[in-house]
Amino acid sequence: MKVTVLQDIMSANDRIASKNEDLLNKNNVLAVNVMSSPGAGKTSLILETIKKLKNQIKIAVIEADISSTIDAEKIIETGVPAVQINTGGECHTDANMFGTGIEQLSLKDIDLLLLENVGNLVCPAEFRIGAQRNVMLLSIPEGDDKPYKYPLMFTTVEVVIVSKMDYLPLSDFNLDQFEKAVKGINPDAHIFHVSIKNGTGIEEWTGWLKSQLRLI
Repeated sequence: MKVTVLQDIMSANDRIASKNEDLLNKNNVLAVNVMSSPGAGKTSLILETIKKLKNQIKIAVIEADISSTIDAEKIIETGVPAVQINTGGECHTDANMFGTGIEQLSLKDIDLLLLENVGNLVCPAEFRIGAQRNVMLLSIPEGDDKPYKYPLMFTTVEVVIVSKMDYLPLSDFNLDQFEKAVKGINPDAHIFHVSIKNGTGIEEWTGWLKSQLRLI
């Protein structure tokens, strides 16, 4: 019985996710689901992405947190529209939450929609939301063993961003071993090395985003 209930929940979520994706495609909006553990640098990456691209493309952001509006307020200060989703204790954004966020935005005025998912390496990977692309961050301080511990997350994304690269000389993070593990799980994943502090990898990351916009 529990299995049946779980299947019903996931099936309903997937139906809504498909509707979300159809709506985004109809309006030529690229949605990117940005995931990571807490503190890996999602907000910083989004802010830097806005800084680099807001004069070239129209951007909006949906911020998902268990509580608070802190990150959405930071986004709004840049002049980019932002919607805050508070999940009320849920450790992920589901398709219904994402759809509710989309409804509060004017899609005709958006090229790129960034969702900052709840900080977690487990739950967000389990729920389709309707974003056309999925991205995850793994920061150097978290260690290089995470592909083995959280394989689903690494399997479901098109991009893996190794963030806080400025910490690499101070750590025992084995970058070659990490990338080998990622490619073993997800051979097609793009891997970018990024540091917001010194600007490493930002051009490569934003270049990838622009290339994906041309495919929508």
